[in-house]
Amino acid sequence: MFDEDGSSTEAQASSGAIDPQQRQWALFAHLSALSAVVTGGLGAIIGPLVIWLVKKDTMPFVDDQGKEALNFNITIGIAVIVLTFLGVILAIVLIGFLFFFLAFAVSVYWLVMTIIAGIKANEGVAYRYPFTLRLVK
Repeated sequence: MFDEDGSSTEAQASSGAIDPQQRQWALFAHLSALSAVVTGGLGAIIGPLVIWLVKKDTMPFVDDQGKEALNFNITIGIAVIVLTFLGVILAIVLIGFLFFFLAFAVSVYWLVMTIIAGIKANEGVAYRYPFTLRLVK
């Protein structure tokens, strides 16, 4: 991602040039996914999406990190849906508990990675979630 002056967001992050307001909004973009706990999962996508859409044109670091949070939460949502569906289907054969366990493990991974990304964004680091589909460009 490049700013108006031609410098990249990553270069800004490594030089510490990202202002505290952008870092705070990037933190909010990541941590807004935690609203999924009270919204039945939908907030994991809606939270980062709203912050990204509101701030993407005025804050390049938030644009970058908002897309990252959105892509990560879409990826996790797909994984949980597939694993839960497979668990329900395979529960009849008594191996469904494995898929329910994997869905639980993915949920714990989501929580930990979301918190880590929020901390990194607050430090001004352009964080990249591992194992994430880059659906929003």
